[in-house]
Order: sequence, then C-alpha cells, then structure tokens
Amino acid sequence: MTTTRSTEVRQLPDAAELERRIKLVDEHVKAEVDHDLEAIMRTWGKSPWFDDVAWEERSYGRDQIRAHYDELLKAFPDLGIEVHASHYTSDFVILEVTVSGTHTGQWRDLPALGRKMASRVCAMYSFDADGMLELERTYYDKAIVLEQLGIFQDPRKPLGKVTAVLTPPFTIVKALVRKVFHRR
Repeated sequence: MTTTRSTEVRQLPDAAELERRIKLVDEHVKAEVDHDLEAIMRTWGKSPWFDDVAWEERSYGRDQIRAHYDELLKAFPDLGIEVHASHYTSDFVILEVTVSGTHTGQWRDLPALGRKMASRVCAMYSFDADGMLELERTYYDKAIVLEQLGIFQDPRKPLGKVTAVLTPPFTIVKALVRKVFHRR
C-alpha cells in the first residue's frame, strides 16, 4: 500500500484571520445547539460541502447541506454539542466535541427510536475565499451511535454474540467453516 503525504509547510493565517475563523465556527456550533437553521446556513459560503466520513455521505451545495441539518435537528430536538478542544492549522479549525441527543424523529431512514446517544466527534472546518465555511468534515464511530440507538450490538458482549449469529447467519457460518477447515 502506498500513501502520500504533503510536505508543504504552510503558515497559519494571521491572528485577525484566525480569530475570525474561530468566531465563525463558534457561531456555527452555537446555531446547531440553538436549532437555528437559518443561522447555521449563514455560516456557509456559496459552494459548500459536508463530508460525513462515518456514513460515507457527502452533501454538496447549500440545498443538500440545509436538508442534512434540517433532518438532524428534527431527529434530535435536544441536540447538544460540548466542545472539549480546538486546534488550528493553516487550512482548518478542528474541534473535538461530544454530540448528544435523544432520537425522536426520522434520521438516516431510521424511525424515531426514542433513545439517547452521545458520540465523540472530530469536526474539521475549512474556509472559502470569502472566509465562510466551505467544508465541514466529521469523524466519529457510527457503530457506537447505532449501538446507543439500540440497532447494533457489540459482538464482544453477550447480546452481541447472539445477534452476530442470528443477523448474518451465512457470513458467520462461512467464517466458522473456514476456521474448522484451516485447523486441520
């Protein structure tokens, strides 16, 4: 496997620009917590995109981003975001947060399950030429969220062991057969 890594060293933006970026991201997060869709959209530039790495889902343009947030805010009406740390690079403001809420509306084709979730998230924000948000990329553990919502079970736990056998029986049977025949 070959990996590439940029060796270009870029300077942080000047103090005023960095402060402006931090303020914009703070406004964005506050608007999410306040469930203010219009305020969220005011933080985005003209050609934004959202990259949800856990779900391998990308939203391009203002309409798709609006739809993303509209669904999220309706699904988790008590959505909370606790910021633990902020980091800055020449291109990004990066937040380490915990996102929490109760799933009371449809989200990602799941009906309201009425369960609480809390997930650690790393969110990266980049900026367009006008200084507005161009990209928000989020990294988190989708399995933990689904487990908290009650539709996934950790296969290391007793209920997860049962579920792992019952849910995809052919995959498990194939793995067990391979294990038996490879022992000989």
